[in-house]
Amino acid sequence: MSSAGPRSADPAGASGQFPIANARQPAEPPRSVAADRPLAANRVGTAVVLGCYLLGAMLVTWRLWADPASRMVVGNPQDADQFAWYLRYAATAVADGRFPALVTSALNAPQGVNVMWNTSLLLPAVLLSPVTLLAGPQASLTIVTTVGFAGSAASLFWVLRRWRVSLGAAALAGAVYGFSPALLHAAIGHYNLQLAILPPLIVDAGLRVVVGRPSPVAPVSGPPAGELPSVAPAGGAHSGRARWPSRLPVAVRDGCRLGLLVTAQIFTGEELLLLTGLAGLVAVAVLAASCPRAAVRRTKPALVGLAVAAGVTLALAGRALWVQFLGPLTQHGSAFLPDYFVNDVSGFVTPSRQQLFHSAASAAAAARYQGGPAEYLAYLGWPLIVALLLVTAACWRHPAVRAAALTVIAFEVLSLGGHPLVSGVSHPGVNLPWHWLENLPVLGSALPTRMSIVADGAAATLLALGIDLARKRLAGIRSGRWPAAVTAVAVLACLPLVPRPLASAEVTPLPAGWSAAISALRLAPGARVLVVPVPTPNLTLAMRWQADTGHPDALIGGYFTGPAWNGHAYIGGNGVTATARYLNQLWFAGLPPGGQSAAAAAGAGLAPPGTAPTPSAVRADLTAWRPAAVLAVTTPDSPLGRYLRHLFGPPTTQSGTVMGWRL
Repeated sequence: MSSAGPRSADPAGASGQFPIANARQPAEPPRSVAADRPLAANRVGTAVVLGCYLLGAMLVTWRLWADPASRMVVGNPQDADQFAWYLRYAATAVADGRFPALVTSALNAPQGVNVMWNTSLLLPAVLLSPVTLLAGPQASLTIVTTVGFAGSAASLFWVLRRWRVSLGAAALAGAVYGFSPALLHAAIGHYNLQLAILPPLIVDAGLRVVVGRPSPVAPVSGPPAGELPSVAPAGGAHSGRARWPSRLPVAVRDGCRLGLLVTAQIFTGEELLLLTGLAGLVAVAVLAASCPRAAVRRTKPALVGLAVAAGVTLALAGRALWVQFLGPLTQHGSAFLPDYFVNDVSGFVTPSRQQLFHSAASAAAAARYQGGPAEYLAYLGWPLIVALLLVTAACWRHPAVRAAALTVIAFEVLSLGGHPLVSGVSHPGVNLPWHWLENLPVLGSALPTRMSIVADGAAATLLALGIDLARKRLAGIRSGRWPAAVTAVAVLACLPLVPRPLASAEVTPLPAGWSAAISALRLAPGARVLVVPVPTPNLTLAMRWQADTGHPDALIGGYFTGPAWNGHAYIGGNGVTATARYLNQLWFAGLPPGGQSAAAAAGAGLAPPGTAPTPSAVRADLTAWRPAAVLAVTTPDSPLGRYLRHLFGPPTTQSGTVMGWRL
């Protein structure tokens, strides 16, 4: 829904309610689109849009739904195994009647991991615990992926309708965001990023705290010149002047809502929360610069609302944040190489094979991107880029357009990293803004490519504003076809973003005899087990097997982010020991050619067995690990089987392809 008068002549960019702006009221206040339609028609339209989002999500993920418990998205099995492990970890805790511990030795025993520094997806994992316990963690991840597409689209759609954007413009913008190339590629194993439902809601709540909401006794349309644009709930049918409340109950209520949303995002994905907060700061700064006097008047209620939000967040997530930054296994710095996961400039206009409209040449160019398919997030396409530039140029006077446009520009520039990468070639002699930000605490832990997710949300918002503003300007022309032409052009500009269904592959199946061998060992609760192949950041099969069965209780090694000896963050903490590396090489040497295990080993870069570690090195590693048992997926006559029998003697149990020693 939208209502606005003629274009403002105020040089300061006088605005109406956010995001559609007007400064002068016409003699006869125009009725909004919503006022001319029955309320039921709006509800039907909304239901149709939401249904289309769900249908679109099912079409994109249908290959997963062919067997939701054992199909994953192709391209990033290590991250998929890691997320499956955390879902099982949370479900096991819920089944025991407790919340998941924030520091656990169930992985990387005996040192353990700090769950808050890892992509643990805690809140969704807890909510999906019944599904995980009944159907397995991969079924839960299939749900997360589907909800990520449909829910993210619905979230921005709801926010834009709340901001009085018309139904058609909001529906298109929601689709652009929810099914954007950034979220499509994030679905390749980065579930915490692809589940981008909360960021639009957080920005909406933050703007309501800082900018304010209209008084319920005054109809809403446009404030006087110099006033801040407001964030108004959709549904009003009249126009009038807004009065900005300073009542504390309103600020408290808005602050509570913001605090709850921030807390939920903390336990879903902190990196996306950080980027969302930065986007909100950019938008607020632009709006405040547009109306400085009104911004000063809003200072007190804004501070009250932000203080309430901070209080709610600390009350609900304060302990978790303390554990993360002051508790055990804290870390500093980024676990990733600087200027590696950055957007390639050519990536903005080069579609990958994930897009319906691509060429063999563009797909090949996208496949050469150094960060891999899960980080290829930049693509927007020439038509949409041109459309956004036209909207920005034509509607720059409107504060909402300026805020959205500058957010897009800022985040796309930051996504390029510290030095531009063009067609795979880095230019270290050119410094970009991220160069001076990448070493800052906390902020430096974020990957620049992921700013494209927030940028796509802002771009979708900018597109929706442009559609409504253009339609309003053309509404007075005799030919009624012009407003419809605006919508058609916008749809055409978004066609290059149409996704293909995600390719899927079967998760690594459970080894024959896995559960029987663990049962035969009769391990005590919490006993740590050395599983061969030893789980490492590049070889996560054991984590998948533990995720699928819930056993053993504790794994030695794993794929995680943790501090090394100096406290700096690394993938895998202190790294893989010589003993673990040699055991994995022996396991690889005994694999038959072909099969998923051999493919996983090859993908992990395992080499043929080299020189065996010295007996003293093996003893030192075993002393540090203190395993209660050893579980090896191998046969007695394999190189690994012979080596383990030399170390530990005859196996305690053997079932299928699994040998076990109780120590």
